[in-house]
Amino acid sequence: MSATTLADPSAAAIPGYTYGMPQSARSPLSDQDFADLKATLLLGEADLLALRLAHQVLQDQVEDVLDVWYGFVGGSPHLVRYFAGSGGAPDAAYLAAVRKRFGAWILDTTAARYDRAWLDYQYEIGLRHTRLKKNQTDGVRSSSDVIHLRYLIAFIVPLTATMRPFLGKKGHAPEQVEAMHQAWFKAVTLTATLWAQPYLPAADF
Repeated sequence: MSATTLADPSAAAIPGYTYGMPQSARSPLSDQDFADLKATLLLGEADLLALRLAHQVLQDQVEDVLDVWYGFVGGSPHLVRYFAGSGGAPDAAYLAAVRKRFGAWILDTTAARYDRAWLDYQYEIGLRHTRLKKNQTDGVRSSSDVIHLRYLIAFIVPLTATMRPFLGKKGHAPEQVEAMHQAWFKAVTLTATLWAQPYLPAADF
């Protein structure tokens, strides 16, 4: 996959961003299992259209969204500890590096190109939350070697609840905003589910 096919072509220059690149891990999930998961989430074509509309709405708001999310994490000692350096204090460079990839994730998610390259990259992201790969991408020496699965799942709520005001800022009808928000909720749940895969034995996922 070339960088020009990405949701945000400029993201290809972000350190550690390996969407569609050979160094990204390969998801063990089959195409049928992936299709079944999307069906279970009631993620249909109408949702994909709503996500692509959200992509247009959010393109110039990504940094504002990240400000809200990072404010939440930074104000929560039990969350910001996952970005600690070797001494236990938050590592500013680590936070900044992850922020760039988090912004790219917003655009990738709303672009709704849920193909094999996207699926593979979600598996790679999931690995980076576990003891198998955490801190390796940015070469960080951290006192935290894993992001506990409970917070990865629980974070679905703040990522969803805080997005609605941004989706409503471009003057779309209330029903369009609702459709975008519901589609975003499904997409976040999909990605969190996929990120959880490396935490579990393959037979259990």
